[in-house]
Amino acid sequence: MTAPPFATPGGVSRMVNAAAAAPSVHNTQPWRFRCADEETMELWADLGRLLRVTDPLGRGLGVSCGAALCNLRLAVRMTGHDAHVVTLPDPAHRPDLLARVRAVPAGPPGQDERLLYEMIPHRRTNRFPFDGRRLPTAVLVELVHAAHAEGATLVLLKGRTARRVLGMIGAAEATLAAEESYRAELARWTAPGRRDGVPRYAVGPRPRDGELPMRDFRLGEGRHAEGAPSAAFEADPQLAALFTRGDGPLDWLRAGQALQRVLLTATARGVAASLFSQPLDLRPAQHSGDRAGPLGHVQMLIRLGYGPPVLRVPRRPAFEVLDPVEAARR
Repeated sequence: MTAPPFATPGGVSRMVNAAAAAPSVHNTQPWRFRCADEETMELWADLGRLLRVTDPLGRGLGVSCGAALCNLRLAVRMTGHDAHVVTLPDPAHRPDLLARVRAVPAGPPGQDERLLYEMIPHRRTNRFPFDGRRLPTAVLVELVHAAHAEGATLVLLKGRTARRVLGMIGAAEATLAAEESYRAELARWTAPGRRDGVPRYAVGPRPRDGELPMRDFRLGEGRHAEGAPSAAFEADPQLAALFTRGDGPLDWLRAGQALQRVLLTATARGVAASLFSQPLDLRPAQHSGDRAGPLGHVQMLIRLGYGPPVLRVPRRPAFEVLDPVEAARR
């Protein structure tokens, strides 16, 4: 019989390192992990890493933790177990307990699962110019199916719709950039020497023509950071929107799992991606979670294409995100 994945030597660290390689808003890595027993790992929100200005509702935190949950599920599958997940098991008393993952003996992972798992350390957020090549239809279909497999909907944006969405992103970026509290928050997460956040080498250049509204992480250095490089970005960016039916904590976790499956699938096909969430950052604090349209709520806007290789951003080691008792025991 296969040993429980959280009982084997180094098993816990492997699981946590895989989960913690997920993307997160501003690379905040807002998660904690705890082993309930040799067969069960819990995923907790690290509320001390909530972006109070950018993400007051915790939507981005939930999406980020959902991406980590996707990675954890894949890591469990590599051990010959199925990951039985209960999301928000105790919302009334422990709302920061986001998921409980129990490993149940099963057959070996399939080829597609192995491929996605192998992509975990290679996935990157690419904020550099793409070369403008269009994604093949077959790849786009794969990405749509990847989102659907996690209960979400991925819609490709074209023509007038894409231009309107880019305009919304640009307007939201300008609104955020004008807020001193937002710039201060960026400064915190772009400070040199961190083992998280967005380092200078990952920021990317400013778009030369100003039409592609990339998030300007240099705002943390001052409204007019001197010497910021600029470059020509693709004239017709390929955009997609990720939807979930609802817009509450369960939906955010679902969106994160779908987003990560889409990004891992893209990585496997040599496709680069970066994320836009500025309009979502401006959702009012009184937002009630009602449906926004026939497809539900947008949870992420994704830019896709073919770009240069980029370096990995810093990651906190497993012992920093693992429950201290478990870290000592392992």
